[in-house]
Amino acid sequence: MELKNLFKKNSVRDASVSYNDESYNSYNHKDVCVNVPDGLYTKCPKCSKMSLTEDVYINNCVCPLCGHYMRIDALTRISMIIDKDTFEEWDTGLEESNPCAYPDYEDKLKELKEKTNLDEAVLTGVGCINGIRTVIGVCDTRFLMGSMGEIVGEKLTRAVEKATRKRLPIIIYTCSGGARMQEGIVSLMQMAKISAALKRHDEAGLLYITVLTDPTTGGVTASFAMLGDIILAEPEALVAFAGPRVIKQTIRQELPKGFQRSEFLMEHGFVDAIVPRKEQKETLSRLLKFHNNTEIPHDNTSISHSSEYNITVMKKYLNYLDNIYSKKIDIGSESEDNIAYNDYSAWDKVHIARDSNRPNAYEYINRLTKDFYELHGDRLYADDKAVIGGIAMFGGQPVTVIGHMKGKDTKDNIKRNFGMANPEGYRKALRLMKQAEKFNRPVICFIDTPGAYCGIGAEERGQGEAIARNLYEMSGLKVPVLSIVTGEGGSGGALAFGVSNEVWMMENAVYSVLSPEGFASIMWKDAKRSEEAAGVMKLTAMDLYELHIIERIIPEYPVISGNNINRITLYMKRKICEFLINYMALDKEEVCRRRYDRFRSF
Repeated sequence: MELKNLFKKNSVRDASVSYNDESYNSYNHKDVCVNVPDGLYTKCPKCSKMSLTEDVYINNCVCPLCGHYMRIDALTRISMIIDKDTFEEWDTGLEESNPCAYPDYEDKLKELKEKTNLDEAVLTGVGCINGIRTVIGVCDTRFLMGSMGEIVGEKLTRAVEKATRKRLPIIIYTCSGGARMQEGIVSLMQMAKISAALKRHDEAGLLYITVLTDPTTGGVTASFAMLGDIILAEPEALVAFAGPRVIKQTIRQELPKGFQRSEFLMEHGFVDAIVPRKEQKETLSRLLKFHNNTEIPHDNTSISHSSEYNITVMKKYLNYLDNIYSKKIDIGSESEDNIAYNDYSAWDKVHIARDSNRPNAYEYINRLTKDFYELHGDRLYADDKAVIGGIAMFGGQPVTVIGHMKGKDTKDNIKRNFGMANPEGYRKALRLMKQAEKFNRPVICFIDTPGAYCGIGAEERGQGEAIARNLYEMSGLKVPVLSIVTGEGGSGGALAFGVSNEVWMMENAVYSVLSPEGFASIMWKDAKRSEEAAGVMKLTAMDLYELHIIERIIPEYPVISGNNINRITLYMKRKICEFLINYMALDKEEVCRRRYDRFRSF
């Protein structure tokens, strides 16, 4: 038998030929076609171009030509994410039912099982991600478009329940057309069943991550897909409750460009991050490490969240910092009583605090912590870029960091709204604080804002309510909270990040009920008296320290800059370390009580 007869033949265009060129007309089409084995090439569903299948798989099933994310099966996904030879599949062979007696349904399921080598539209089990034991569920669109029927719901619910019993995190990759119509109302009930199991997993203080892939729609979107502590998404994935075609047909309007794609959802506050496929394993590993999974011993009792363990970690880090500090700086001259503060006027400090060259929250976070991972969105409306927040490591201890975010130039400041948060910014911050409380992470806030944004949209979306809610909820957080005023501390917009166990100020920062310009205009009807107002308002760090409004002044020698920032942030690291050691030694109720007593004294 000839070799050519061993393979099915496909016609593939010669890539060297421009088919839009008039010169193509002179070609004999038969001479341009070549015969290749079936499966050697893969056609991209977006650009319609052919690529070597091997190249597609090397590129994580992303089109090498246009970057389109192709849909992949559950086993391929598992091989990309889970360490080799560590995956154990759970709950195979569950008995199917046909609650609505839908014609030929059993035959269809049998056919799909044989074709896909799956027993249903989801694969569940446990494995390791860079050595971290994790429960995982992966939906598969090849099986009735990943639709959610009784068995899908049962497999996912059992996986969540086992994760809860074993005190393990769970990751679910979603891709689904929604509820399975053939099973009627029984399919709908799976939404509630899985959600109820996830609630118990949440109450156990365990991590749940969802990764949204194309497509995630209907009842899956309206249940477990959007319930993650952290929600990631692949680029350009369709994520929707009602699909775009349904919406367009219903309202008879053109939909926005990129409507209901991952990027759209991130802009509107529903996704923490969009993660390229090639980065997903490392990203998931990083997030798992933040949640101390490596410290879970065989008896399933976490020691990483214990006070003793955290304090030990912080003491070791403090010793390390003190060693560095003693080598660089004469400690004898660095006592609190010996620090020489500058003698700038209040008005001078207002200008220094507003200087665009001062470090912003992102710079402080990167100087003071390691491995920062930014989380986005309020889960309600938008991702406010005037607020930055996420998880980082401080000396081996996971912390939540949140700050007002100013820009470095006009373009960046417009993007960041000059550090003036909208309601969604405060709601994003609160979401991250509540997440920190769940996982017993201390919270560090960086305050630098002229004040909360006063605009029509902000009022429509409840600016006052958002600030009030932060004050209310922060007062009851059962983890240590530290706030540092790094620049401007303007009014309620600053206080919304300032209901803390301790409040510190940079030496040249200011913190006041409103701006000096506003004070002069309201009290004296003369904005030109702003300099005078600054002196009257007692808004400097020294003023507020003497009034017992703040606990610490961070020296700037005399103004923070590129020349002295390392010295200043090293000082800050040592003091933050001392703060954490002191407060992690307290039980949760005592941490909360001290914060209440602090504000009760004013």
